Amino acid sequence: MTTVALAPSRLHRVVLDGEAPTGLSACILADRDQAVADLAHENHFQPLGGLQEAGPYVLHLIIREGRLVFDVRTQDDTPTLAIGLALGPFRGLIKDYQMLVDSYTMAVQEGREARIQAIDMGRRGLHNEGAALMQERLAGKIEIDHDTARRLFTLVCVLHQKAPAR
Repeated sequence: MTTVALAPSRLHRVVLDGEAPTGLSACILADRDQAVADLAHENHFQPLGGLQEAGPYVLHLIIREGRLVFDVRTQDDTPTLAIGLALGPFRGLIKDYQMLVDSYTMAVQEGREARIQAIDMGRRGLHNEGAALMQERLAGKIEIDHDTARRLFTLVCVLHQKAPAR
């Protein structure tokens, strides 16, 4: 009996549409860089529905016309699957994320250590809520674990900061 090694169900790379970091705060850039680094280190990402191409995958995250697009590609950048999700369910969490980032920046500038710790706890809770929503919205389309969902939620928040006002 021969065993076949399956390609891992994971992301090889994540590309943000319009990655130029113009106008982003240092805190948001740090969140983006940490999420990308953490995803590169460990993630679980498996498109569902009989996708023929095996992973690892390259994910292009795009905000287009009020929708979050997961453009899944092979490592050689061949498109395999595109999934669009309405941004509406994420908007409240994204707004809360921005508010926490602004509060964190102010607390750092003021040197308020206790406030910084409280904000960090709030950010963790917000990321958990965003991860649960991400998993719920991708159910039946893409299987991701909680940590991958948290990191993807962070990247969606970063992308939303760069989305042009409509």
